[in-house]
Amino acid sequence: MRKIILLITCMFGISVFSQIKVLKNESLVEIGKDNSVGLYKKEDKFTINYQDLNTSNLNTIRSFSFQNLDSDVSGLYQLIMDGFISPPDENILLELPNDIIELHYEKNYGQPTVQFIQYINKNRKYVGKSQFLTRKQVDKIFGKMNGKAAMYEKPATMHQINGAKSSSNQASTAAPASNSSSKNKKPRK
Repeated sequence: MRKIILLITCMFGISVFSQIKVLKNESLVEIGKDNSVGLYKKEDKFTINYQDLNTSNLNTIRSFSFQNLDSDVSGLYQLIMDGFISPPDENILLELPNDIIELHYEKNYGQPTVQFIQYINKNRKYVGKSQFLTRKQVDKIFGKMNGKAAMYEKPATMHQINGAKSSSNQASTAAPASNSSSKNKKPRK
């Protein structure tokens, strides 16, 4: 009898104090990636991940995120490309909601390259640095080579597409109802 009560108590305790919940899996879409630098999209937020070369542990992955409010992704891409055409005298500073990013241009083996330097949480003590990227690598990261650059568009256009699909589904469900009424009319003739 004691064993049965102990077993029931344990089972009740497990069900009451369970800590694991199933969460909604939100999709993360890869726009482009080259080596250790990649651009990803999650809903209307864009994230650039990179392997931090500034730490002794080369397995450190850092990221910075921003929203595409005023075509910011296209603007960042164009800003980087303009730096390849005419390299700036100093680093270009960009302020994001959580971080400060510098675009550092340098010639490596005679080829212009760019590097992301991140001041984490806008603190100059914590600095992350990406690898140096060539123009082709930037094109690949921003999805210009794989055709995913079209994903920069605001999610409102995606909602309109989804809205069009739902309305077409409503139209398709309405169509059989009218067809069934016309079928009912045919036997009456």
